[in-house]
Amino acid sequence: MARTPFRDSRSEAEKAFKQATTKPAELPPDKPSIPGAKEQVTLRLDRDVLDFFQADGPGWQERINAALRKVAGK
Repeated sequence: MARTPFRDSRSEAEKAFKQATTKPAELPPDKPSIPGAKEQVTLRLDRDVLDFFQADGPGWQERINAALRKVAGK
């Protein structure tokens, strides 16, 4: 099936509109690395894993961080 001039024009118009209205992705600025600085993140953990670390009381976040550092070889 051959393309009609109308379809070609429409496709070109849609392509031009998309290019003109689509905001390019912006990369976040590089952050300076500060030794020992903590960064807040959201992390989903299985309930049993969270229960394990929270069982010993306060400091559970630090224990999770220490476990992750050990696994990462840091």
